[in-house]
Amino acid sequence: MIKLSKLTDYAVVVMAQMARADGGVHTVTQLAENTGVPAPTVAKLLKILAPAGLMVSHRGAAGGYALSRSAERITVADIISALEGPISITSCVEGAEGGCGVERLCPMRGNWDRVNAAVRAALESVTLADMSVHPPLPAAMAAPALRATAG
Repeated sequence: MIKLSKLTDYAVVVMAQMARADGGVHTVTQLAENTGVPAPTVAKLLKILAPAGLMVSHRGAAGGYALSRSAERITVADIISALEGPISITSCVEGAEGGCGVERLCPMRGNWDRVNAAVRAALESVTLADMSVHPPLPAAMAAPALRATAG
């Protein structure tokens, strides 16, 4: 199973909140209150995302953090890479950390590179702006709310 860490999931939640809230400067406390992510976790995330070039830190009384560029120019791949490291679904793909001990003998050599490239391209095609939009509710979930307001 390919699974992102909870910290990476929280990073997307926090950054999407920042993108939705006009892209201004946000404090850890504000972000924690608006997302439900615990303040210590938000602080940890921002300290990881700033050196990765996804956040800018502002000091002073009106300080906090802001996105380093527009939400349209930050991809899900950027966020995952900042928290998880290079996107590589196996240790034998080009650019993966570690490497594989049987790479020269492996019949899959090179094939995983194509799969990894497809996964990376998919993650690069989704922006933070895309993730900031609330998806519409499925019809089954929206129907009871509509009935309550109609009567």
